[in-house]
Amino acid sequence: MTRLVEEPQAEEADAIRAGDTILGIELGSTRIKAQLIDRNHRPIAAGAFEWSSRFVDGNWTYPLDAVWGGLQACYADLVADVERRFSVTPSRYAAIGVSGMMHGYLAFDAEGALLTPFRTWRNTTAEAASVELTSLFKRHIPQRWSISHLYQAVLNDEPHVENIDFLTTLAGYVHWRLTGLKVLGAGDASGMFPIDPASHDWDSAKVAVFDQLVAPTHPHLHLDGILPQPLLAGQPAGNLTVEGAGLLDPTGTLEPGIPLCPPEGDAGTGMVATNSVAARTGNISVGTSIFAMVVLERPLSTPHREIDLVVTPSGDPVAMVHCNNGANELAEWASVFTRFSAAAHQSTNRDEVFAILLKEALAGQPDGGGLLAYNFITGEPIAGVTDGRPMLLRTPGSQLTLANLMRVQVYSMFGALSLGLQILASEGVAIDAMYAHGGVFKTEGVAQRLLAAAIGAPVSVSETASEGGSWGMAVLAAYHLAVREGSTLPLTDYLATRVLADSQVIVLSPDPDDVAGYSRFLDRYRKGLAVEQSARIII
Repeated sequence: MTRLVEEPQAEEADAIRAGDTILGIELGSTRIKAQLIDRNHRPIAAGAFEWSSRFVDGNWTYPLDAVWGGLQACYADLVADVERRFSVTPSRYAAIGVSGMMHGYLAFDAEGALLTPFRTWRNTTAEAASVELTSLFKRHIPQRWSISHLYQAVLNDEPHVENIDFLTTLAGYVHWRLTGLKVLGAGDASGMFPIDPASHDWDSAKVAVFDQLVAPTHPHLHLDGILPQPLLAGQPAGNLTVEGAGLLDPTGTLEPGIPLCPPEGDAGTGMVATNSVAARTGNISVGTSIFAMVVLERPLSTPHREIDLVVTPSGDPVAMVHCNNGANELAEWASVFTRFSAAAHQSTNRDEVFAILLKEALAGQPDGGGLLAYNFITGEPIAGVTDGRPMLLRTPGSQLTLANLMRVQVYSMFGALSLGLQILASEGVAIDAMYAHGGVFKTEGVAQRLLAAAIGAPVSVSETASEGGSWGMAVLAAYHLAVREGSTLPLTDYLATRVLADSQVIVLSPDPDDVAGYSRFLDRYRKGLAVEQSARIII
């Protein structure tokens, strides 16, 4: 996990006072996190704010007032941590970076007004658009991508389409309001619309195809006019304006003029935090969603429904296996047992319960004792499931124990991911190192061991694993600052030599019994999908 400096140092307080520290902010699915680092990339203070999406009128969404309320609360929490640790109130930083959940749909008119509630990556309401665009572009275009949301709105003849002036992601929106610039980091941009690997800009041929597709009904809709400008890591991305400083810090203490790096998606910050931006490296992020990112040496032989093609923050090609459902169902079970603990007049808190349950999973039978679980709180396109129906199934002969129950809950997080990773294996994609990160890895050696069994390969977890996103964004801001100051190092070399050279990494190889057990579980998982797919008819 990200470890804050334990003993405040005088030089750190001086750096904060002089504005020589770097701030990274990430708007995740359940938490907005801020991380302050020094010039050596060490975390020195942190802030956080918990929030959650809402299901309103058939869409998963976050109101924009919740975005700013959450950001302000998170930033205030960071400032309070700085004051507590160093007796200094920060007013300026050397650089700032903002990241957020990738994909989704934030459409604005010419006056900057939001035209329809924010539609997040979690929605599975753009299947018709996804299918048609995939056919036209000759590559998989997932439902959660911004272009799928836009084209579905066209297909649905939604009135707001006529007034679209700007379309962006959550990170792009926040950056726009902070700096006034409509730009987006290449990694986040590649989850909106395909990026040309040569120019690192929007794929002009596919832009022309889309514009022609919608011209009969929406001749005014030109993608070049409404999409943000993609930027590579290190490129200039504007400075904090007076308005932006007030939005982040209503107290008026924060000064304008601070440079910002290109805003990125959470997938990009995860790659940075785990040093998996070079070819033949990969990482698996486990949070509300779960996804794997593998940096490719060569193109895939054919498009695959299970595989998205995106890029790193530096523009290198990546195969992405994205699943909508990650650790949320496991968290629901933790809440149940936390309540049981309280009802039994115990003092165990939720984090302790979570750790206890994860450790119990290691005592389960390798295949989960014949139990079967699905963690689908929302639809899961890779598995062919359109609506979320979490499910636990067993036969009279299954071994229902706490250990088996928890093991299959952990296994269920990896089930849909396995379907996509097996496609990459069939393509001969080489992976020298697979890193994992996310809060579930705070409990050392549990999710990591079972993930190794699920992918049949060693899994590495670094000390930045549990809170990597905001730290990874701060590192991107530090890289941006280094480039401004004259560095010519590529991002891959910067991470390897200046950031993570001495990082502590724990590597676990798959246990053969676990691998065999997970294989039996996955066989049940595949066969049981018919039950999951039919559940929406009943409930």
